[in-house]
Amino acid sequence: MNSNYWSWDRFAEAFPIILEGLGTLVTVTISTFIFALLFGFVWTFLRRIKNKQINWVVTWVMEFIRSTPPLVQLFFIYYAWPVMPVIGVTLSGFTSAVIGLGIHFSTYIGEIYRSGIESVDVGQWEASTALNLSTWDKWRKIILPQAFPPTIPMLGNYFIILFKEVPITSTIGVQGILFMANSFGAQNWAYIEALTIVGLILLALSYPSAVLIKKLEVKMNTRFDKNAPIKIDKEVTQ
Repeated sequence: MNSNYWSWDRFAEAFPIILEGLGTLVTVTISTFIFALLFGFVWTFLRRIKNKQINWVVTWVMEFIRSTPPLVQLFFIYYAWPVMPVIGVTLSGFTSAVIGLGIHFSTYIGEIYRSGIESVDVGQWEASTALNLSTWDKWRKIILPQAFPPTIPMLGNYFIILFKEVPITSTIGVQGILFMANSFGAQNWAYIEALTIVGLILLALSYPSAVLIKKLEVKMNTRFDKNAPIKIDKEVTQ
């Protein structure tokens, strides 16, 4: 059978093979997103350091990371990281994927956090000072509870974007759905069915997620109306 033409038999043969990589795709996506969420706080608080030199360096590094293709960053971490071989440490494809994509997306998430923090009304900062709260209590009880919820829809959008970027980790040996599709295509000289399955799986998972994020965004915008008065919880003063 000519492999240049569509074959439903090959499609049926490839589907369960490619589906074996779905678990890896989901694991890498969730692990990377958690890493990005945590590392995003690092960028946020580094940007808040009131030192022009430090702020300039942090901003430049973030812009450099955002301006560099994620694929190049993955190659650098996996193949060309100069320190690891010297000290006898090698990174697996999974670890390289989580670190590479995690740092890349953390630069965007850090900016989301920063916008959320800056959206907190100045009166809330003044109130926390007037209440003589410690720095920890101020952030935990007043600032973050108001800053974080409105950022959830934006974080959700980046989660979907990350989900669609994770398949490029097949280039460093992560055995996700794209890796399995390429392996099937190479063995059978038939890529069209395998890559079509990858596209369908990504669509089946990302589209419902996008709809859910859109509904969440509407809900959050309604709940956190800028015109609505902001009140400090009574527990804060206790």
